Amino acid sequence: MTIADQMRERLQNAFAPSELVVIDDSAAHAGHAGTEGASGETHFNVLIRSKAFEGQSRVARHRMVHKALGDLVPRIHALALDLDV
Repeated sequence: MTIADQMRERLQNAFAPSELVVIDDSAAHAGHAGTEGASGETHFNVLIRSKAFEGQSRVARHRMVHKALGDLVPRIHALALDLDV
């Protein structure tokens, strides 16, 4: 299972989102710092719309996502998050 697939599964389970988009943008960053020796799957853009974020600050939302991703976070070089209710 790819990192993107694992991310989708974990985020779906954690937030039951009305919208979830995980984009692997690694190819656009090949050769950049943090990708040396990596087999891709290093740069991601994630959009989540979930009621779980209601009343949470931007920082709290990001922390929630990082917690849900758990052991995947250290394997990701760049993670852009667009989180809203």
